[in-house]
Amino acid sequence: MSTRKFRFGVVAAQAGSGQQWQDKARRIESLGFATLVLPDTLQYTLSPFPALAAAAAATRTLRVGTYVLANDYRHPVMLAKEAATLDFLSGGRLELGIGAGRPASAADNAMLGLPFASGSVRVSRLAEAISILKRLLAGETVEFNGTYYTTSKASIAPAPVQVPLPILIAASQPRLLTLAAREANIVTLAIQPEEGETQVAERIERIRAAAADRFSQIDINVNLMAVGGQVPRQIQMMRGAEAARQLAESDSIAVLKGTTEQMCERLEWLRDRFGINYVVVGDELMDALAPIVERLAGK
Repeated sequence: MSTRKFRFGVVAAQAGSGQQWQDKARRIESLGFATLVLPDTLQYTLSPFPALAAAAAATRTLRVGTYVLANDYRHPVMLAKEAATLDFLSGGRLELGIGAGRPASAADNAMLGLPFASGSVRVSRLAEAISILKRLLAGETVEFNGTYYTTSKASIAPAPVQVPLPILIAASQPRLLTLAAREANIVTLAIQPEEGETQVAERIERIRAAAADRFSQIDINVNLMAVGGQVPRQIQMMRGAEAARQLAESDSIAVLKGTTEQMCERLEWLRDRFGINYVVVGDELMDALAPIVERLAGK
């Protein structure tokens, strides 16, 4: 299905100090990963833009990204300014990930005094935000009068190095998948462990239909939940030890198991079957995935 080359990334959110954070970024780069990406929450994680700027400053080729920004937290004009500045400072290494907000985002919205609207409203708001973002990042002066956002003579400087700046959208539901297929350079499949090939195939077909001729240009991304029998502590805490063990041994799309050779074959099959070519893991799993990265990155 896909001839796009494999890319690998690491999701990281915390460090004991600024020095530890930069050391982690350098190690991720040294292991051959293409990207370091950071979630967006008000608690428990580093703030994305300053943390990614520090990671970019500590590395030479490592791309940095948001995974993913909650659209409600930032006005698109300010977000375009922040993104363009980070891309400028990093020499063109930003991948801007954005979404309509996780279910757990409701608590963060409450801290900000914002209502947590229905999924339909949040997707509509995201669509308007992306329209404004893309135009600003392309150097346009934007006049916009929508349902959720209004701007007057909006423009940003400095300009990003990358034009267009790569945009990642995380999606699971049909309407958001359609938006992602039409607007994003990277589509993250928000896969749950219990979902099988049928559900993933349905999502890929929806993306293909909405993307039309540009489908072959889109990176399809997944975040692995287990590699080589290892499961991150957060998943173990959420699911319990026994459920985590079962996950690691399952045939879930979000799991790699077996020998290095078997895991490589599994990823090649996922690319052939679904077009999945961009794989990320939490930083606890990066050493487990490193042998696969060495074999498949860029191929």
